[in-house]
Amino acid sequence: MRIMVTGGAGFVGKELVQTLKDGNEVLVADLLRYGTPDWLSGEPDGFAFERVDIRDAAAVAAVVERFAPEVVVHLAAIHYIPECDADPANAVATNVTGMVNVLSALAPGTRFVFASSGAVYEPDEAPHRELESVVKPVDIYGITKDQGEDYVHMFAANRDIAGVIVRLFNVIGPGETNPHLLPAIVVQLRDNPDAISLGNTWPKRDYIDVQDAAGGFAAAALGSTPGPGGVEIVNLGSGQQYSVDDIVDRMRSVLGLDFEVRQDPSRMRAVDRPYLGADISRIEELFGWSPKWELDETLKRMWANPDLLPELEGRLT
Repeated sequence: MRIMVTGGAGFVGKELVQTLKDGNEVLVADLLRYGTPDWLSGEPDGFAFERVDIRDAAAVAAVVERFAPEVVVHLAAIHYIPECDADPANAVATNVTGMVNVLSALAPGTRFVFASSGAVYEPDEAPHRELESVVKPVDIYGITKDQGEDYVHMFAANRDIAGVIVRLFNVIGPGETNPHLLPAIVVQLRDNPDAISLGNTWPKRDYIDVQDAAGGFAAAALGSTPGPGGVEIVNLGSGQQYSVDDIVDRMRSVLGLDFEVRQDPSRMRAVDRPYLGADISRIEELFGWSPKWELDETLKRMWANPDLLPELEGRLT
């Protein structure tokens, strides 16, 4: 099967490509806006690579015409919420217009797996369910993902695209390409094992291992439902929720470290959800996927080998 992965050089993309390349013809399409990772610096091993800016409709159309994908997994986006807030025009140009450029280039019958986000949901204390929970994003990133979902429905109905909307929750593990919570903690602890600075520590999130996230996208990409013209929506998370305080306590225990946490107002988000959790029963029902990694094992792997981009480490200290 010919599978194109936009944003395939990113955090989840790397693991997804490794999962899909055996038995499939895989194309990684990426702008490399965060730099070139080591695994892409030489000759591609078992996959092809094209550098493309999804904001450029003609360039996207040319890549799609050359490769003629049967499946597209669309991961390319600006994911870091403060970056979306700082430059909303680029967030919309990338996350919405860029996605429409990809959809517009696809042939009828193509399967399109869209990396949406749990950020589309209205804040709620209960685990979010795809067909029942209210969709009402509270930040620019969530709004762009909500709009993206609308376009998946439209292109499925009007152009016979088979759409799968995957609402991804907080991904953790080695190889992070954005300055999220875990990279910030790891980099600070490596510089000073006695103390770290964090923003809000009370919000609860659903943290999923990057390898589990890749497995979920692979299951959606290779699944048989829906057919052309249809759309399915699934959550992709661990099904477990932890506060930042919980994560810090687990790291102290797992890593054998005793460190102080200092609150830094500059790291606090003006808008922060108290709770974001996933009900993951539907993705197992539709695609046979369930998570394999426990939180403690993920924390150990990330501490042993963070595999962060050098550019990212400079943004975290």
